[in-house]
Amino acid sequence: MTASPSYSDLFRVFGRIGLMSFGGPVAQISLMHRALVEEQAWLEEKQFLGALSFCMLLPGPEAMQLATFTGWKLRGTLGGMIAGLLFVLPGAILITLLAGLYVAFGQIPIVQSAFLGVKAAVVAVVLQAMFRLAPKVLTPPLNISFAVAACCILYMGVLPFPALILGAGVAGYVTARPPAVSTAVASTPMPAHGLARRTLKTAVFWGILWAAPIVLVWGLGHAFLTEIAVFFSKLAVVTFGGAYAVLAYMVQAVVTDFEWLTTAQMMDALGLAETTPGPLILVTQFVGHLAGYAQGGVGLAIVAGLLTLWCTFVPCFLWIFAGAPYVDTLLENPRLSGALKVISASVLGVIANLSIWFALHVIFQHVVSTRFGAVPDLASFDPTAFGMVCIGVILLILCKIPLVKTLALTAGISMIAGLL
Repeated sequence: MTASPSYSDLFRVFGRIGLMSFGGPVAQISLMHRALVEEQAWLEEKQFLGALSFCMLLPGPEAMQLATFTGWKLRGTLGGMIAGLLFVLPGAILITLLAGLYVAFGQIPIVQSAFLGVKAAVVAVVLQAMFRLAPKVLTPPLNISFAVAACCILYMGVLPFPALILGAGVAGYVTARPPAVSTAVASTPMPAHGLARRTLKTAVFWGILWAAPIVLVWGLGHAFLTEIAVFFSKLAVVTFGGAYAVLAYMVQAVVTDFEWLTTAQMMDALGLAETTPGPLILVTQFVGHLAGYAQGGVGLAIVAGLLTLWCTFVPCFLWIFAGAPYVDTLLENPRLSGALKVISASVLGVIANLSIWFALHVIFQHVVSTRFGAVPDLASFDPTAFGMVCIGVILLILCKIPLVKTLALTAGISMIAGLL
């Protein structure tokens, strides 16, 4: 491990990471490992893996939080802010531009044909995420039951996503095996009282920073912006399992409860977010922009998008800066590990539910909500959409063509089909 880098070196390396971080969290974490461990030697392998394990215990985008934690470890709070912001800002700027283009040109017939291909690719993307996660979380076999139960519970609307995640965490915490006595004796002691006081100050500072715009829009009496701020703040607390897991909750709330967007717009948002660098959870910013535009035009779209961005990522800095001094203690707690395992199994069920939801709304033109979940009108079957979904699955999952190329190919094929 080399000496701590200068701020200019930190800016240069994380700026490059932020511009090149395409392909979702797995690709982004691999990129950071190569840059930080292999090329710069700023972290040792053990430190990097420990930081990654810590970030996976937290709600929010683990790749962005890993960047923030690394910056904090190398250069303190300012270093963490530099690393975290550089990881997010390039993608956030592109999302703003894409949202503007979508609003301006999204209703043109040929563009709508292209977006049918994007939606088909999104179905394949979610299926791929499910297949990749399954081998990691379905052991022991009991976790299969948690995954199936989570899928059914969400599909039928028995419980909302936050309650499901809370229940899974409690179940995992309670059923986890306690550590052996020897492990408990050898475990890392809790940090000193002075550090705990400093942690409290950090949490209060970032908590106030997080709440400030929420209180402001509430005080101004702006009901829509208050709803945006409160909803995405709540989302920031329950986003265990990554963007695909939280999408199921967001689709239900944004499409069904608030009626800010349609299911088709949600799928377009995810498809466009897949093409930008940075965390996939930036899809929330796209949703904020579109919801704001529908409510009050361009000005409100910009404000709503920025407010969504704030309420999504400021909590990430809070989790990292407040929790970082306790990394060793948290990683050695077997009950927290047990809670995370059951949450991960439940997240697989959540992603399965999302894939079913998306597939039905792409392949069928009419889907009816019932007490047992979404039921398609079989007479509204769209063979073109079904064919595009099959092409997306073949390209992405079977042929293993990179995501951005798959999106471009399915959009292009769908556009040509629309012209015929």
